[in-house]
Amino acid sequence: MARAVTPRRKMLNTAVAWIIGLLIFFPILWIVILSFKTEGDAIRTPLGVLTSGWTFDSYSVVQERSDYFHHFWNSVILSVGSTVLGLVIAVPSAWAMAFVPGKQTKNVLMWMLSTKMLPPVGVLMPIYLICQSLGLLDTRIALTLILMMINLPIIIWMLYTYFREIPGDILEAARMDGAALKEEVLFVLLPMAVPGIASTLLLNIILAWNEAFWTLNLTAANSAPLTAFIASYSSPEGLFYAKLSAASTMAIAPILIMGWFSQKQLVRGLTFGAVK
Repeated sequence: MARAVTPRRKMLNTAVAWIIGLLIFFPILWIVILSFKTEGDAIRTPLGVLTSGWTFDSYSVVQERSDYFHHFWNSVILSVGSTVLGLVIAVPSAWAMAFVPGKQTKNVLMWMLSTKMLPPVGVLMPIYLICQSLGLLDTRIALTLILMMINLPIIIWMLYTYFREIPGDILEAARMDGAALKEEVLFVLLPMAVPGIASTLLLNIILAWNEAFWTLNLTAANSAPLTAFIASYSSPEGLFYAKLSAASTMAIAPILIMGWFSQKQLVRGLTFGAVK
């Protein structure tokens, strides 16, 4: 029998949660603060940074120097496109593994997950040469496909986990009522798995949005997303901390806002099937 949580224990748990949350959020808060400072103030001591004046100069310089909205739309297209394409492939794959498992299903799942352990730099050269030979360097098509493939194991694993929580008897009842395979998946399975699918979609959009290795190595200007936009403020002359912070704030703001408004759906999906 579970013990009742005392007010003191509840207060302690709340305090610990707030401390952990602040520690995680502090780097983001510091970047935002530095973005409103001059380059001279940005390299001062923390107390000096906090007591110095505030300015929008870094944002003005960033907007004048770079086409923010070009990079922004590239990030939107790449993250949403790769995630939707991944879902199209992952839904039937996860359905087959969850409801029609074979002897090697678990081995296949583990093999897919093991591909995430491969250092990206190990396959950079062959992928670069393939894109070059096909004329796909610095194109949205190449990046969308690559981002889809590197996140596909996660999408399949998440959907497989969610589908496993759906009772097979419901799908069997639909088949007994005359539902074809397509109707079974579209009108029975997917509506029941909406929380899990939504959390999978949101999480993979975030992963694709934050991907830097492939976007920095396979783009130049045409398809460069916001990760390349941030990297452009690191130069051989050094780091421009205030401008780099302003560019970083502009890059992470859209995904932070999306995460804030979709947090309930994300948590609901991640806990889907946790309690029976």
